Amino acid sequence: MGGFGRARRAVLAGAAALALVLAPASPPAAAADAPALLVVGDSISAAWGLPPGSGWTDLLQSRLKERGHRERVVNASISGDTTSGGRSRLPGLLAAHKPAIVVIELGGNDGLRGGSLAATRENLDAMIGSARAAGAKVLVIGMKLPPNYGPAYTRQFDALFADAAKAGGAALVPFFFAGFGEDRDYFQPDGLHPTEAAQPKLLDNVWPQLVRLLARR
Repeated sequence: MGGFGRARRAVLAGAAALALVLAPASPPAAAADAPALLVVGDSISAAWGLPPGSGWTDLLQSRLKERGHRERVVNASISGDTTSGGRSRLPGLLAAHKPAIVVIELGGNDGLRGGSLAATRENLDAMIGSARAAGAKVLVIGMKLPPNYGPAYTRQFDALFADAAKAGGAALVPFFFAGFGEDRDYFQPDGLHPTEAAQPKLLDNVWPQLVRLLARR
């Protein structure tokens, strides 16, 4: 029995050593402590229809690391989400992640559904206010609608984002698709969702305003 016990202990020790080798490395303490950059968006930021890891938020994380920023990107975007959905989810996200910066990329689905623009504005105002009250800097990303929604509705929709950002003291990207929104080559067959090739352009449209918030921290 003594020999069997010694052999069993040797096998267990070897298994434990192998487990240590094969186990994934724990993230560095600095990464766990890094300030969160929270993105609350819809299918555009959720990278709908694209390979995992290819969306603009993934490219953002790489750029932050390359340029010496400590922030970790928390992408809480959900395909099909609206400002109403984002507003209801935001308090929990703020409590869980305590972000230093919040990027709000919502409103496109509100407009595509012909929803109440007053309600969309109220939701944006509430989200900006909640994020700022939690101590976060805020960046609002604007969107535009196709002209078939009518000139009055599209004008009011376009103005929502700038007006909400100004009123709430948030930074603004006026149009997420600036520079390529008219080029169908950068969109998937549905004509709504950007392709993988468009993701660096989305990041480049966001980066100038985002880097200012990073500097202000």
